[in-house]
Amino acid sequence: MTTITIDNKEYEFESLSDKAKGQLNSLQYVDSELARLQAQASVLQTARMAYSKALQEELNPLGTGDTIQF
Repeated sequence: MTTITIDNKEYEFESLSDKAKGQLNSLQYVDSELARLQAQASVLQTARMAYSKALQEELNPLGTGDTIQF
């Protein structure tokens, strides 16, 4: 049988009520969605930094502190 641990207490999965199994399934779904969204947020943050850097380079093509001398 499968044993699960919740709050440092072990339970036999098959002995759980249908309602408890449903709640456990919902928790597992929410945890996986949170992980997916956190990964997506990381990708978006990386893209945001790249776009920001590209914009800064476009606005200041010579780099910070560089000047044109004639």
